[in-house]
Order: sequence, then C-alpha cells, then structure tokens
Amino acid sequence: MIRHIVTWRLAAEDAAQREADAAGIKERLEALRGQLAAERIDVGIDLGATEGNWHVVLDSDFATSADLAAYQAHPAHLEAAAFIRSVAAARSCVDYATP
Repeated sequence: MIRHIVTWRLAAEDAAQREADAAGIKERLEALRGQLAAERIDVGIDLGATEGNWHVVLDSDFATSADLAAYQAHPAHLEAAAFIRSVAAARSCVDYATP
C-alpha cells in the first residue's frame, strides 16, 4: 500500500477567501472518490487553532505505485490540481509504503 499525503498553504490573506479556497480544494478532491484507483481519499481543512499550520491536507492510499501514478495522470485529478495551483502558495508531499 502506498500512502500519499499532500499539504497546502493557501495564498489568500483574507480569512474568508482562504476558507472558500480550502472548501474548493476539499470539494474537488473528494469528487475524485470512486473515479480513480485510490483505496481511500480523505481531505481535511485545518481548524485554525495554531498559527502557522498549513491549511489543507490530502491523505490517500493506493494499492500500488502504478495506481498512484495513474491517479496523478488522470484528467479529473489534473483538473483539480490546476485549481489547487491557482490558490496555493506552497505544497508539501510525502509518499511512503505502508504494511
């Protein structure tokens, strides 16, 4: 199993816009459930309780590295990624094998 975790820091300075952008990311990524080879897709929005936290996280599982690669190349994912790039200031990612 491959775990794929991505976090984003959003660009918007305005809290309301940042919340809207985070909701847009969550909506787009959760819409990928069932369309692609992911075993699990969870998207979380930071509660805002700690200054400096990143704003949105994607936590997902794939049976194989090939499934992850297929997900990343899928047109529906590329469309979601284009929106995310338009609102994110920074991205961090880790992919690792789980038992």
